[in-house]
Amino acid sequence: MIPPPKFSTVFLPPMSKREPIYKVIFLNQGQVFEMYAKQIYQSDLWGFLEVEEFVFGERTQVVVDPSEEKLKAQFEGVVRSFVPMHAIVRIDEVERLGTPKISEARGGVGNVMPFPMPMPDK
Repeated sequence: MIPPPKFSTVFLPPMSKREPIYKVIFLNQGQVFEMYAKQIYQSDLWGFLEVEEFVFGERTQVVVDPSEEKLKAQFEGVVRSFVPMHAIVRIDEVERLGTPKISEARGGVGNVMPFPMPMPDK
């Protein structure tokens, strides 16, 4: 009979990978939208980025942010948004969910300006 080994090997399942959350900042009608989503990819529609599964904060807080409530109402029932590539300011993969918000786009040094696009011929 073979004696048991002096140490035991334990095989652990691979560590479950957390689902990424992306912070997407884009321009929309003179406003800067800061949204959180689980899925982002290049669209089959040329020049667009698809943003799916928007994530909003839980309603367990007593303080309600009117900007976040406006975004929730605006994107209620939206399955997927097609955002033009030239409207994207920045995309970050984040560790924690922040507060979605809308702010006014102001011109000037250090602020967001839309990428100039050629005017279509008439």
